Amino acid sequence: MSLLGNIIWLVFGGLITALWYFLFGLVLCCTIIGIPFGVKIMKLGALALAPFGKTVHLEPAKGCLSTVFNIIWAVTGWWEIAIVHLVFGILLCITLIGIPLGKQHFKMAQYSLFPFGGTIK
Repeated sequence: MSLLGNIIWLVFGGLITALWYFLFGLVLCCTIIGIPFGVKIMKLGALALAPFGKTVHLEPAKGCLSTVFNIIWAVTGWWEIAIVHLVFGILLCITLIGIPLGKQHFKMAQYSLFPFGGTIK
């Protein structure tokens, strides 16, 4: 079932979303300071390739570095990714057919809000 969901997800915009995440991740990895942020965006891109069958585990930030990175993430505007996924999730959940896709957007919004300290399994 998750294979079919991932195929439908890719056809209806998941592939384009993942490519954008990978592109932004590569741009951020061009600087030493941006590497941790680029890696997290690439992980978000990997989640955007196949979100069905994966779970997001958010844990409290372990140490001050994760907390500082989450604050920098929020201040520099990456919280907008979470809002976009939240809006698309709400729009997709309006229709009965779009509910599974909307749930995946909610999963991605949850991870993209505070990615440092979160894991994707």
